[in-house]
Amino acid sequence: MSISRIIIVGLGSIGKRHLELARKIFPFALIKVFRHKLDQNIKISADDIVYSMDEVINFRPQIAVIANPAPFHIEVAKKLAKFGVHLLIEKPLSDSVKDVGSLLNECVKSNSILQVGYNLRFDSSLIFFRNKLNEGIIGEILSVRCEAGQYLPSWRPGKNYVNTVSALKELGGGVLLELSHEFDYLRWIFGEVDWVRALIMKQSLLCIDVEDAAHIIIGFLPNNGRQLIGSLNIDFIRHDSTRTCTAIGENGSLQWNCLKGEVLFFGKNSNSWVKINVRTDPFENSYLNEWIEFINCIQENKSPLVNGIDGLRVLQIIDAVRQASKTGGQISISRLNS
Repeated sequence: MSISRIIIVGLGSIGKRHLELARKIFPFALIKVFRHKLDQNIKISADDIVYSMDEVINFRPQIAVIANPAPFHIEVAKKLAKFGVHLLIEKPLSDSVKDVGSLLNECVKSNSILQVGYNLRFDSSLIFFRNKLNEGIIGEILSVRCEAGQYLPSWRPGKNYVNTVSALKELGGGVLLELSHEFDYLRWIFGEVDWVRALIMKQSLLCIDVEDAAHIIIGFLPNNGRQLIGSLNIDFIRHDSTRTCTAIGENGSLQWNCLKGEVLFFGKNSNSWVKINVRTDPFENSYLNEWIEFINCIQENKSPLVNGIDGLRVLQIIDAVRQASKTGGQISISRLNS
């Protein structure tokens, strides 16, 4: 399939990133941007800006990147899927599980490839971390500790944080949705989630109407009669930006540090951490690799590494986290979905 017509839905920071990648990969394609706000002064590498869904449909795109706020993903994606448009939907897939099933059914019916934009799965250092765990470097994994946080006002330099997607409930903000990468890669590496316990809250004085911190205990589906337990802490409030995952095993510990692109090993009889891998390619390559996977799946008509079911699973876990925090109890993912 020769790609000649591409639509980018939304022109925030991630939309602009995808636009530049699309132009790099397809320098001669006709690329348009779909926006709701009239602004002809924007200098971009697209060929045109359209402002209505009718214009988008008449353009007959072969590929659509859905990069508008999460609450509006499904509505746009369903309309495009009906015409067999292949979809790269930025994470999260939506802000709730509502209507996700109908989108997935429409994609199957129209033979549309749907990939969700969890680009961390394409980061070389995280791939190394996962591979070493699968090779058994620390033996049986006994516990998982995961953290991700950054002070929201410093997240996007030059922008007032109160007006960003992260800060507004109506646009799908809050740490659970904004930092949903963690839910995706944890289940990718350690298996499906069985149950969660959680406490989510707004702890800071930030001018936002969403949660800025979440403290979560995760029970993964039992394997050989043993259940792996993990902890996940995510927030918008810490000034020492971090994104790490530590697996603790019977023969040592393995830690992934996303911001440094490092994987560290602490052996059973060691006295210190040893750096065993450092990312040599730019972190931004994870987005390029994500695109390469998407195009290959279109050309070969196969399911992407991060497909619609993966996106739905993350939303189901987030729903369970919300319920667990509200009730103070343990919420089973399978029971929630039955």
